[in-house]
Amino acid sequence: MSEKAAPLHRDAFQVFRTIPTRWMDVDTYGHVNNVEYLSYFDTAVNGWLIENGVLDPATSRQVFLVVDTRCSYFSELVFPDLVHAGLKVTRLGRSSVSYRIALFRGEVETASAQGTFVHVQVDKQSRQPTPIIGDRRALLETIQEHS
Repeated sequence: MSEKAAPLHRDAFQVFRTIPTRWMDVDTYGHVNNVEYLSYFDTAVNGWLIENGVLDPATSRQVFLVVDTRCSYFSELVFPDLVHAGLKVTRLGRSSVSYRIALFRGEVETASAQGTFVHVQVDKQSRQPTPIIGDRRALLETIQEHS
């Protein structure tokens, strides 16, 4: 069994998306249910792509499908919190992109949760992988982590 990673700090990210928690996100234990965190990942990534004009779910000929997601939890999110999702690209392949995402509660400096999220770009009709090129690739490169 591997050791759990330490929570990331806010300064590890350049791009953030704000997501309000909802009443319905909270479970019987009084905190945001674990399944909602993956929804926040999805909302953060796709919202960023849409806001930057490289994805329109209704009209784009290529769309992204989630093929892998993982999350580690460190501290609770509750309602009514504002969650700040930090985004960065850790790998940009021919047709896939891997993100590191961290969820920060309000102005707290360390992540409440963090994980990975992998998209594969596919043709909307055939669902076959297609290369990430042009404006999409250029946008993803702006938040790519370089080693």
